Amino acid sequence: MYAKARIGLLALVALFVLLPSAGKSQSRQRMAVPEDMERWIKTTFAKGHVPPFSFVYDGKPSAQFIRKWKYSASKGASDEAGTIKYLFTYTDPVTGLKVACRVTGFEEFGAVEWMLYFTNTSQRNSAMLTDVKVTDFGMEAGKDASFTLHHAVGSNGGRDDFWPLSTPVEANKSVYITPEGGRSSDHTGFPFMNLEASNGRGAIVAVGWTGNWYVDVSQQTPGTATLASGMKNMNLYLLPDETIRTPLVCMLFWQGEDRMVGHNTFRRFMLAHHSPKLNGRFAEYPFSGGYSWGDPAPCNEYCCLTEDFALALTKRYAQFGIVPEVFWLDAGWHTGAGDFRHGKSWANTTGNWTVDRERFPEGLKPVSDAVHETGAKFMVWFEPERVVKGTQWATEHKEWMLDTQWPEGSEQSTWYLFDLGNDAACDWLCKYYGDLIEENGIDYYRQDFNMLPAGYWRDADQPGRSGIKEIRHIENLYKFWDYLLDRFPGLLIDNCASGGKRLDWESIGRSAPLWRSDYYHYDDPDGYQCHTYGLNFFLPIHGTGILLPDQYSFRSSLSSALQCNWKVTEPGVSVLDMQQRIKEYRDIREYYYEDYYPLSGTGDLTGSDVWLAYQMHRPSDGSGIVVAFRRQDAPDAEYIVRLGGLAPDASYTLVDCDTQAETVRSGRELTEGLTLRLDNPRSSLLIKYRKN
Repeated sequence: MYAKARIGLLALVALFVLLPSAGKSQSRQRMAVPEDMERWIKTTFAKGHVPPFSFVYDGKPSAQFIRKWKYSASKGASDEAGTIKYLFTYTDPVTGLKVACRVTGFEEFGAVEWMLYFTNTSQRNSAMLTDVKVTDFGMEAGKDASFTLHHAVGSNGGRDDFWPLSTPVEANKSVYITPEGGRSSDHTGFPFMNLEASNGRGAIVAVGWTGNWYVDVSQQTPGTATLASGMKNMNLYLLPDETIRTPLVCMLFWQGEDRMVGHNTFRRFMLAHHSPKLNGRFAEYPFSGGYSWGDPAPCNEYCCLTEDFALALTKRYAQFGIVPEVFWLDAGWHTGAGDFRHGKSWANTTGNWTVDRERFPEGLKPVSDAVHETGAKFMVWFEPERVVKGTQWATEHKEWMLDTQWPEGSEQSTWYLFDLGNDAACDWLCKYYGDLIEENGIDYYRQDFNMLPAGYWRDADQPGRSGIKEIRHIENLYKFWDYLLDRFPGLLIDNCASGGKRLDWESIGRSAPLWRSDYYHYDDPDGYQCHTYGLNFFLPIHGTGILLPDQYSFRSSLSSALQCNWKVTEPGVSVLDMQQRIKEYRDIREYYYEDYYPLSGTGDLTGSDVWLAYQMHRPSDGSGIVVAFRRQDAPDAEYIVRLGGLAPDASYTLVDCDTQAETVRSGRELTEGLTLRLDNPRSSLLIKYRKN
């Protein structure tokens, strides 16, 4: 009941929390896939035209004056095939305020992205800059067209995290979406959405800002949807020679029979142009294994882990033939975290960023060396931005700590926010963490963020400079990650923020969420099914953990990445089951990077009385998989699904991965209805198919 109520509430929030109307859109574009992307860019940002963004400067809307400002356009060099780069500048001849719009077009995918830079070129403070909308334009789909915005719930550590929602865009009403607390996919906001017109046209919208953003979609004239987006809180003047940037916004136009055309094009686009790369192609994030969640007792997490214990576990994984691609050392390796007798833990010692020499006398390098001997990589957890009061960093670098007001005695009142927006602090952090990674032989970097930064930023803003602390923090977060990626070319970044609460277009270009939700209910794999189902609409790379090696639990956590928190020290644990699960995963993982089709619709599927099924399809050779679950209270043994992406006149061979039974069906039969059968509740079905 909780999940159903929450989904309903969030849908209402999206629909009825309305902003005042922004007025008529400043420019209009056809809602169609551009036939010539370079021409689209040059026309949309042409001299004398109102651009598809807006702002208010000195109390006046930009539409009133920007066509009179000094204008320039230049084509830049493209570092990726199939991309087009332009820089458009608009400069106020009176005050010297300069607006630079950096635009990148992607010809193959019908996609374009842009962001703004504001620079005060004068030697005096600028006038006030407010209401900056990175996108502010109308998309014309035809006068009889109606619109639906397909979006999703953010992350709240619940069964329904990332659940898909569909909200009609009604006349003279706004669909306004924003996250909570300063993390980009926290609670009510998820910065990926699909605006679908009723005539088979649409646009995927993705916002890149790892802080407070907003999207406002409305229909102020028939057949035209207006899109406004940007940073939620910004009202400031610029200092002499100061530059700030805005969120990065991406749009991918699509046309087809249903919205999955747009979603699957976006998935392919993301892997081609906007995901971490290794050896010239998108990085396949790893199948990971942890150092036994909760071991050794009595500590939570890994606060009691020692070098000897870690080495023994690494050896045991190798002996059992269950070596993962990455050994994952999570929270608690740092100084003071193992002092449980005095109430210490991983959570209340962040800021002591030195290796605990009592448990790891030679640092983490011996563990790393043992991991590398197995042929695996070594990933370690960090949380640099949350600093507990009284820890090493809080004491030695008090000048880099931001504070805010929380209820006295609350856990939050014991935390500082590391002032990452301070350039000196950021530069110091880059080298400090870079050296830690190098000295300890760490291959992959896992960053957590278990706090709400918005209040810290607000309280640190100077008068008349609302939003500047958030801007500088987010800018330097990207600088920090880029430093690590440049210093360690093979590095992968796992982006965790109490689960998947910091996912957006900028963060996923540098990282992936290997722990996508803090839904810790390992006894409820149905929730993990829901997370995969929802996230797959937009993100091809994400992962979660699994504690039990039984088939139902394991398949419930399937995605393009996976972490096994298997407790190999537990009596009665079946190593054979672990080996079988690993073999199955390696056999089908590649399909999770391909096209996605939700086979159970997008209604409320969080209950225990339903079937949930989805399909991963590889267009290049017509093969794929179908994954289905009959939950504990689902009364029916049969469930009909209609597969997507198949050629009607082709034949397909289907193989039940459990029984190895084969059947041959035509593509037309499979798209009209395939009957799945599971005789027992709480059971799963995995079918592989291939085009004959």
